[in-house]
Amino acid sequence: MEVEADIQVVEAAVKLERNKNPFALAIVVDTWGSSPRQVGSAMLIEDNGHIVGSVSGGCVEGEVFHAALGAIETGKAQVLNFGVADEVAWSAGLSCGGEISVFVCSYHGFQKNLFSKVKRSLAMRKKIWIECDFINGTVKEGKVRRTDKLTSKAVTKIFQFTIIPKPRVFIIGAVQIAQNLVPMAMDVGYEVIVIDPRSQFATKRRFHGVEFYIDWPDEVLESKKLSENDSLITLTHNPKIDDSAICFALQKKISTISCLGSKVTNFKRRDRLMKEGFSTNQLNYINSPAGLAIGAKTPAEIAVSILAYLIKIRRNLSYES
Repeated sequence: MEVEADIQVVEAAVKLERNKNPFALAIVVDTWGSSPRQVGSAMLIEDNGHIVGSVSGGCVEGEVFHAALGAIETGKAQVLNFGVADEVAWSAGLSCGGEISVFVCSYHGFQKNLFSKVKRSLAMRKKIWIECDFINGTVKEGKVRRTDKLTSKAVTKIFQFTIIPKPRVFIIGAVQIAQNLVPMAMDVGYEVIVIDPRSQFATKRRFHGVEFYIDWPDEVLESKKLSENDSLITLTHNPKIDDSAICFALQKKISTISCLGSKVTNFKRRDRLMKEGFSTNQLNYINSPAGLAIGAKTPAEIAVSILAYLIKIRRNLSYES
């Protein structure tokens, strides 16, 4: 099971572990039905009651919170099972028809400097395996992939999941749509990089706190080692800028390529790229006009439609756009 990193939880854990402050971690280890959070979702609870992250949409978290404080005090880990038939789950709000199992472990059972290691791995865009031992009440780095898991509420000894780096989206063109798209994409869990060789557009004032490059897209993309966890969006309408990025990305195995422009613009783009030697199958991979067809008109609405398409592909949805 691969889980996208919750950077807020990881960074909070790193700070607490460095300062040797007590805390507990609650990890979703099994779900069934309409559970609001996926396996591997985590909630960190400090001994002062501060919470980072979540294991549900708000339901059951009260019970998890109290169990976490108990784990901090006693050092004892446990697996909590919630379902529609459980009185506690109903009172907590789990009325969606699902079931959820949560492993609660305190700092007593964490591998030394585990979260610092997780942070370093993610910074290097590497996966890291995490192993939860229900019997011994520990959380540590997994050395080998295990098949043991929690099934039908029967607790087995080991549960392992893989934390993967956040998905990246490369935005070509520091235009107004990008200004709307960047914060929304970051809010839903993307790492965002803006690229535009035009220095009048790519400025710190317009993209404060965002990684951006005033350079040609293909040169930046070359240095970033694209993977299946990456997406490309071109917004400039300038073939000299957009095409260099598209040509580079078409030769890599990435998640999505979305290109802004009308149907006429898309036709001209396809003609240019075919002359560059790209096949029809390769060009059909391009989402253009960019985004889902929601009738978007304003820059903010277009940004919403583009982000919606990214999420659709990210979650492997197949409905018509």
